[in-house]
Amino acid sequence: MWINLLSTEGRAVGSFLGYVISSEMLEFCWADNPRKFPGEATNHKADHKDGANNIAAQTFTFRELATATKNFRQECLLGEGGFGRVYKGRLEKTGQEIAVKQLDRNGLQGNREFLVEVLMLSLLHHQNLVSLIGYCADGEQRLLVYEYMPLGSLEDHLLEVRPGQPPLDWFTRMKIALHAAKGLEYLHDKANPPVIYRDLKSSNILLDREFNAKLSDFGLAKLGPVGDKSHVSSRVMGTYGYCAPEYQRTGQLTVKSDVYSFGVVFLELITGRRAIDTTRSPQEQNLVSWAEPMFREPSRFSELVDPLLQGNLPRKSLNQAVAVAAMCLNEDASVRPFISDVVTALSYLWVGPDSPGLTANSPPFTSTDTVENNREVDDISANERQKAVAEAIEWGSNSRTQNIRSVSNGSSV
Repeated sequence: MWINLLSTEGRAVGSFLGYVISSEMLEFCWADNPRKFPGEATNHKADHKDGANNIAAQTFTFRELATATKNFRQECLLGEGGFGRVYKGRLEKTGQEIAVKQLDRNGLQGNREFLVEVLMLSLLHHQNLVSLIGYCADGEQRLLVYEYMPLGSLEDHLLEVRPGQPPLDWFTRMKIALHAAKGLEYLHDKANPPVIYRDLKSSNILLDREFNAKLSDFGLAKLGPVGDKSHVSSRVMGTYGYCAPEYQRTGQLTVKSDVYSFGVVFLELITGRRAIDTTRSPQEQNLVSWAEPMFREPSRFSELVDPLLQGNLPRKSLNQAVAVAAMCLNEDASVRPFISDVVTALSYLWVGPDSPGLTANSPPFTSTDTVENNREVDDISANERQKAVAEAIEWGSNSRTQNIRSVSNGSSV
């Protein structure tokens, strides 16, 4: 089964796989036989290991997954999207909880996304990417089997808060942002060739019981530019409100396109607002357009804060979070930071409420703060916003160096 060739060991293998899973190759494979998928003839569950001792995806029969999901009952339905429906299940032999995504067989695009996702997730392994357990290609059935994420999506906890449901606190929001950024950092900087996620949004960030976040749904992922190329050209796809403006205009895709999408999600975390919300007044329907004037007026940063937080966040952390969001959302892609810089900055922002720095240097933000009390904030210019991010990056880099030294000296971190 040719999917067994997928391995994360070695740049040579990575480069070869880059060719194998290029969009041109996928289209060629699918055009040759759109109804056949690797492994379809076997239709049995098995563990496949390659020479690098890397476990590839398992294959399941449709009967196994029907049993696991109680015949795809409505009570097991977790959600529904462009790909199809997602069900909660439990494997009969191991008792493992799983999420099963069933392809909507009416769309050819879904078939291509299915193939891309199996290939991508068999190649890519990181703690902030959802794990692919296996797939089913029985006849015309196309199903993907993932690890089960019990808290659902970020959207469920941030944008669809039910009555009585406690809102996400500030530090949990920063933690989720950091984990999402780390997932992107792996795709952009560690994968070879680099991978552009292309569909970052709150509904594609899944949460475990400790609110650790993982990126999911790689059907739109695309290999990034290599060598002397500055971008890859692609038909514009993704979700309105999250796509970078230059990608929407030209179809030219870079890793900075993902950085823009991250900025939108990060702004959602700060504000508790949707990227696009047609229930609001016309001036407030587009989140980025609504927020941009406030990026230039630090005295208005308080207007960006999710009212559900009730002012329970450190003022300095808010200032730097807004600075990071503003830089990620810059209209000029070349000015946006690389995701590795965002990760470093967020590692500084993600500090718990018991951190000594909060009481000493970062008083909680309250909506009743006066202009005089916020004079320090009001004086922040565009250059100083960048300085705030640079300070965060420097702090994160120093912390990493100290941790490495501590480990080298045999002390616990």
